[in-house]
Amino acid sequence: MEVFKAHLAIGFHGLGKKIEAKGFDVYTLDFPKGVGFQNYNNWSNLLKSYLMSGVLNINSIIFAHSITPVFICKFLIENQIKVKRLVFVYGFNNYLGINEEYYAVNKSMFFDNLRDVKKYCNDIICFYTDNDPYVKFETEKEFTDTIGAKQILTPNGSHLNSESGFSEFKELLEYM
Repeated sequence: MEVFKAHLAIGFHGLGKKIEAKGFDVYTLDFPKGVGFQNYNNWSNLLKSYLMSGVLNINSIIFAHSITPVFICKFLIENQIKVKRLVFVYGFNNYLGINEEYYAVNKSMFFDNLRDVKKYCNDIICFYTDNDPYVKFETEKEFTDTIGAKQILTPNGSHLNSESGFSEFKELLEYM
């Protein structure tokens, strides 16, 4: 059986079941959230446990949403981990201007050498939209351009989560 590894974005849990039905292994990480918990060190410690157990490896395909793409990029670069493919939905790498508390929770994820992630994967696909209420189009586009990803615009996708009416995102299945 081929092994498939993934972080599935909140709101896309049905995707994991469809991937498993095709004979792949799926791992959905439940990263700590909120002030004092959602930070690079806490998330990195969780992902390192998957690395140490051999789950995260050169054959891994990682799906990530919102703040998670920049975390994954930083983690792969800092730990020099190579994976097969990265599939990102609405990634960003800077302050969004939403509010100071949101920035304080996410600022440890941001970093300068984002474009280096290309050294650590064979393929990068980025989905972004023109009307995300949290991440500006220009911010999503800058992230996608910086990492040199294949770009897929989802018009009127909002934040592509369950709140936006996306309980399933079938287009992601094309990249497993």
